[in-house]
Amino acid sequence: MRTAPLLGKVEDWKPLVEKLSGLKEVCRHDDEDHDEAWTLAHAFADLEESSRRFLDVQLPKLVEEDLTEEERLDVLFDIGEELRHILYHIRDPRFYRYLSEESASPG
Repeated sequence: MRTAPLLGKVEDWKPLVEKLSGLKEVCRHDDEDHDEAWTLAHAFADLEESSRRFLDVQLPKLVEEDLTEEERLDVLFDIGEELRHILYHIRDPRFYRYLSEESASPG
């Protein structure tokens, strides 16, 4: 398991932005005020951070620690806030807008 973040600093995003900028499927979402490759890199960096926080801190705390009922509830709310942050970064990139459209459609 990797310990150092792949996208921990903004300067770490640049190679990914360059790779994504070369994809016409990504660039078609650009306009004068929006760079989709940059948006995706930002989303992935925040998703990486949130995933690490959930997997390395919150879930082990909930499963392994002897917590009071109030502490368990606090961890559940912390996880909920992390999930809210994850949802934002799934919905924000235009490239992944189809995910919201699928979840809104019946059946």
